[in-house]
Amino acid sequence: MPYRGNKNQRTIHYGKYDASEEEKEAYRWCINNGIIIFPELKLEAPWAIEIKIKNKVHRSPEEYYAIDVWEKMYEYYKYYYNKYAK
Repeated sequence: MPYRGNKNQRTIHYGKYDASEEEKEAYRWCINNGIIIFPELKLEAPWAIEIKIKNKVHRSPEEYYAIDVWEKMYEYYKYYYNKYAK
């Protein structure tokens, strides 16, 4: 799922990642409960991960390259899902 931006912007290539069903469930739960996690929007790697909870944005201390950024993003989704949903 690379971010494509609009047609007037350059494309950001985060790589392609197929989330597992467990990761998709955690993603849906988080989105429905106001927890949004995404790679930062800059054109070139490495990227940090931004976590928005109740209009407050937190930034991961580490940065990641293509594909790793998706794996880490879903790891964060699963963390918050396991922490708050169960």
